[in-house]
Amino acid sequence: MILSKTISAFTTAWQGLSLTLRHLFAARKQRKVENIKSANYFQQQEGIVTIQYPHQKLPVPEVGRYQLDVEIDDCIVCDLCAKICPVNCIDIESIKATEAIGQTSDGTVKRLYAAKFDIDMSKCMYCGLCTVVCPTECITMNSDYDRSVTDPSEWLYKYADMAPEEAEEKRKAFEKQQAEKQAAKEAAMQKMKENNSGAI
Repeated sequence: MILSKTISAFTTAWQGLSLTLRHLFAARKQRKVENIKSANYFQQQEGIVTIQYPHQKLPVPEVGRYQLDVEIDDCIVCDLCAKICPVNCIDIESIKATEAIGQTSDGTVKRLYAAKFDIDMSKCMYCGLCTVVCPTECITMNSDYDRSVTDPSEWLYKYADMAPEEAEEKRKAFEKQQAEKQAAKEAAMQKMKENNSGAI
């Protein structure tokens, strides 16, 4: 009984040690960083497992879901990305313009200002739903996967470049335009009433 346990202990120890020695001698050669499309990508059994990061980096798939990025000039502030986000990591505030303010790269007319367009990547679950619903494809996921930070507030990315003073000015301009339209509408209704009462 004791003899069989002793033999089993030595056998187990030797198996573990032989595996360690095999890796020790194999570590004389370094693995090559191969493309994910390579047929040999999952077949590399020998060599140093770790790569010399950041001098060496593993290639990432073309369809990989990593850092969200926004081309704010192409954004029409439709708010679809914020509405579909399951974790509410996108915060958007829009201001209506008094007239068309330009076009996106695909020719879509812009009628809203982006007063706020924040993405909190600490909440993001990398589902990619926001990129699917975007009508102008201004929100994408790039191949940047290394965004290590020491301060969690650095995970909040602000893509809107409108100053608070400018945003307030745009709001007031739109409110003024709406007030003028309402006043013109009321004046037209009053004039119509006067014309109708005069005709009777």
